[in-house]
Amino acid sequence: MTLEPFLLEILVCPRCHAKLSERSEDGNAELVCTGADCGLIYEIRDGIPLLLVDEARHPA
Repeated sequence: MTLEPFLLEILVCPRCHAKLSERSEDGNAELVCTGADCGLIYEIRDGIPLLLVDEARHPA
């Protein structure tokens, strides 16, 4: 499931305020912070982005 393009234009990382990019891994959609020092990965559940820093994954 992909987000509407207008949402991707306005959503930013709650930690560093960098833009987010959408990707699909193993059939699960997620948003990835494009900030050079951040890179947190936010899950999308049932079409709703979970933009909680405490629940975000760090890049491997």
